[in-house]
Amino acid sequence: MSAMPLYGIPAFFTLIPAVLLVFRHGGGRDSAFWGALGLAVLGSGAQAIEFYHYGFGEGFSFSLWVTITSTLVLFVVGALVLRQGWRLLFLLAPYLLLLGGVATLFHLVFGEKHVSFPVVSATDGEGIWFFLHVVVGILSYALLTFAAVAALSAFLQERALKHKSPNRLTRKLPSVAESEALSLAMLLQGGLVLGLGLCSGLAVNWLEHRVLLDFNHKSILSILTFVTVVILIVARFVSGTRGRVAARLVLLAWLFLTLAWPGVKFVSQALL
Repeated sequence: MSAMPLYGIPAFFTLIPAVLLVFRHGGGRDSAFWGALGLAVLGSGAQAIEFYHYGFGEGFSFSLWVTITSTLVLFVVGALVLRQGWRLLFLLAPYLLLLGGVATLFHLVFGEKHVSFPVVSATDGEGIWFFLHVVVGILSYALLTFAAVAALSAFLQERALKHKSPNRLTRKLPSVAESEALSLAMLLQGGLVLGLGLCSGLAVNWLEHRVLLDFNHKSILSILTFVTVVILIVARFVSGTRGRVAARLVLLAWLFLTLAWPGVKFVSQALL
């Protein structure tokens, strides 16, 4: 158990107002919307910083709080510049609340157990590449999370149209066409950033071990993610793949990347 038993619980509660927006009638990008988003960003960001400050910056809970914060920041940008992007909050907020709950519970259960990951100084070329690799990895995961949420939105909307049974949630989500457009846009950007992440990973491996590719679980899953994304993008433009098939491929790519980053940390910290 951790010496700080309430660690993470206040941050978890800052995510709840965004989830409650799902249940209100009407509303849009108003003060309540931005207020709930701002509170969630501040709460999750502060929690990630506190974890790092107290020496928990290499574990599973920290990676989840970083994921939550980066995804929220990316979503804020999307809500500002994309006409219908803000509507994805109604799927994204419950998912991030679930992540926050898992991060909090995991820390309370496994507390002070740490994972020994290599620490590289940021004052040399090796450290710069390592820092770039971490930042690119976080951004690619946030982009693919956004793409997966948009794909899920398209799937739910398509299903509601097919069965002629829209509900409160689907009425708040973007249309099928808008959801697919958002998913494709995030997928294109996520694929580009993920490709940069793979290149930076090769550079880090070369600087540290004088080998380009280390065939471990993380690298294999990251490559599978990139291949899945490329296949989906090519299929989308060549054969017009969309709907349920596209949604499943996006979710598969997101699953691979989840296993590659927080998944590996969970196994290393909780099971090994």
